[in-house]
Amino acid sequence: MKLEPGTELVAETDATIGTTERRPGTTGTAVADKMPRSLVLLFAVACGLSVANVYYAQPLLDTMAQDFGIARASIGIVMTATQIGCALALLLVVPLGDLLNRRRLVIVQLLLLGLTLVVVGIAPGQPMLLAGMVAVGLLGTAMTQGLIAYAATLAAPAERGRVVGAAASGVVVGLLLARSMAGLLADLAGWRSVYFASSALAVLMIAVLSRMLPRQAQPTAGLSYLQLLRSMATLLVQERVLQVRGVLAMLMFAAFSVFWTSLVLPLSEPPLSLSHSAIGAFGLVGAVGALAAARAGHMADRGLGQWTTGLALALLLACWLPIGFGLQSLWALMLGIIALDLGGQAIHVTNQSMIFRTRPEAHSRLVGCYMLFYSVGSGAGAIASTLVYAWAGWAGVCLLGAGISAAALLFWALTAHLTPAARGIAAGLADQSASGS
Repeated sequence: MKLEPGTELVAETDATIGTTERRPGTTGTAVADKMPRSLVLLFAVACGLSVANVYYAQPLLDTMAQDFGIARASIGIVMTATQIGCALALLLVVPLGDLLNRRRLVIVQLLLLGLTLVVVGIAPGQPMLLAGMVAVGLLGTAMTQGLIAYAATLAAPAERGRVVGAAASGVVVGLLLARSMAGLLADLAGWRSVYFASSALAVLMIAVLSRMLPRQAQPTAGLSYLQLLRSMATLLVQERVLQVRGVLAMLMFAAFSVFWTSLVLPLSEPPLSLSHSAIGAFGLVGAVGALAAARAGHMADRGLGQWTTGLALALLLACWLPIGFGLQSLWALMLGIIALDLGGQAIHVTNQSMIFRTRPEAHSRLVGCYMLFYSVGSGAGAIASTLVYAWAGWAGVCLLGAGISAAALLFWALTAHLTPAARGIAAGLADQSASGS
């Protein structure tokens, strides 16, 4: 079955094996073929452009500090405000994908995001800036995670890891390239131009997604909005995979945020004194590692999620050694960035692939719950990073990141037996088919 733009899809859940089948229109039922590459690519690009808005500020923090009179030790509050918006989105907005038409929800959120970016671009003082960053975090996160849940719902069970991996790779590439583009635009036309340009991209995305996203029937969760929110607490209490993988995500993203939030500070100071464009270019280096981790979803589909997680966490810990020598050697810094993003992305893709297997009818709520852990880790990492840098410099930042990474590896070792790697989805469906024949 080929998914054409505008095709209406109706989701049906088979409770006996926990998989989802789809059919075009309202007649006939058939297991969906592989999602077209063009649609997978569209989800990846849209996720990347959406999440970029959340991270544009990181290489601009020093300029924002000067523009708004914020102390360098406190400028991490800009990213913390963004993470507050992320948390609100995950709690209050992302779950709506299990209640409302996902396609319409995405378009409305994108329109509001475009307007919010203009507000940030014209902010005259700290209150309006921070309020705007909260709104950018809310809408950028709602867009990104809503698209990932949308993609997971459209994907057949045997390819869900692959599709989610592609979308998640788009997210990481987007947040890394955001730093490069933000630095370049800031050098050319000031930091405010970054947000005006992104608003124009949002308008372009509205036109493309309105044309290309498949239509879906209204979700049939049968819940009110308040019941939907309460059900998230139930998922957090009942789903062991969500609990364990959420803590791993919290620690991993804390380490990620510790590095990227503070990187601009030593690189912009003497003796390096790099431009915003040069600092942002390190995001291009990180994209290499993120793309290399795209196959983590395939590994999860084959039941190798725990194996992948262990290797990725070990790499996440090891990366801090070359990063620690990064101010003496930019080559060492680039090697560390590749390892950091490779390990972090592999963990993230594996986490989502394993979590989406648990409740096919609750993808939006699952991703909302999971990314709450991410938001806590990222926000805490942003605050801790700038404070530690002001107190102990780059060496202190690297020790902090290594300590968080070591804690993640230890936690995984202690809890791996609680969420044993399931057999591959494809293999399970093959056995189901064989037993029925």
